[in-house]
Amino acid sequence: MTHRSDLHAGSFALGTRLRLCASARGRRLGMLAAAVLVCSGAWLAWPGPVLASSGPVEATAAPSAGRLDETPRMAILSAFAPELELLRARLRDARVHTVQGVDFFTGQLEGRPVVLALSGISMVNAAMNTQLLFDRFRVTHLIFSGIAGGVNPELHIGDVSVPERWGQYLEVVMMREIAPGQYRAPASKGEFDFPPYGMMQPRAVRVRQAEGAGIQEKFWFEVDPQMLAVARSVQAVPLRGCDRQDRCLDKRPRLVVGGSGVSGQAFVDNADFRRYAFRTFRANVLDMESAACAQVAWRAGVPFIAFRSLSDLAGGGPGENEMNAFLHIAADNAAQVLLAFLRAWRG
Repeated sequence: MTHRSDLHAGSFALGTRLRLCASARGRRLGMLAAAVLVCSGAWLAWPGPVLASSGPVEATAAPSAGRLDETPRMAILSAFAPELELLRARLRDARVHTVQGVDFFTGQLEGRPVVLALSGISMVNAAMNTQLLFDRFRVTHLIFSGIAGGVNPELHIGDVSVPERWGQYLEVVMMREIAPGQYRAPASKGEFDFPPYGMMQPRAVRVRQAEGAGIQEKFWFEVDPQMLAVARSVQAVPLRGCDRQDRCLDKRPRLVVGGSGVSGQAFVDNADFRRYAFRTFRANVLDMESAACAQVAWRAGVPFIAFRSLSDLAGGGPGENEMNAFLHIAADNAAQVLLAFLRAWRG
């Protein structure tokens, strides 16, 4: 969850050729020109720490199409680098495959074959890179690990939420104002299951499964019941209550399995909308990726679950948004629950 987006810079064609002489000056100019070309195609990523690994990482040049390996793997996604830091540090026998600017790290995590990657922040990035992951690897299960804004007033920063279903709260009809403060949706849009927030009327999305027949309307995308059952069995997970500077939370973090989560392409820091999201969707958390990943996984028939730890209260706290202060506590807590889940997994 953040305002920052990952961008690909476009490639540029040179209108004229550089003619380099053999002099030292010519060589320096050539190096400068090459640097400009390299930078023009750079991936501008979150300016966080370089992700460590448990050993040397072997780089592999990825072919332009087809699977990169045939090993059945559990796939683990996070939105941006700090969320994946702990998991990358635990990865064994790591190899990196780069496809369309995205690094996919294969290896062993808690003794299980996995592939780790960053989805990028927000819904389109998450959907796009989830599908890229499915296209290039043999994914048996999809897991998301990261931070979220807390919506349920009974949850606190550092808690880990594992919702049983995900929906898109910004899949909406922007209704016409027919009188001051009164709005109406076109009759062609049918009936709605949820009350509106001002002019914004939430609605289901029209979807089709890869092996299914016909289009259906669906708001909630359920997580895999077997994965959810395993998550319920790992309640005794040590969760961090203090950051790396020994600043501690007021309440001991806890794991909460069940309930709902919602996602949308907005960073929410608004107390009134937070109350609406809880009242309307009975959501525990909201984020910017999970429902998109859940929808892509549902379409492909891949079991899905998400572990989200509260880094902030989505506008419900008394002061400045808390995300920057508690980002690392939340990211590590989500990752710790995921690691416990992998140790308990017998599927």
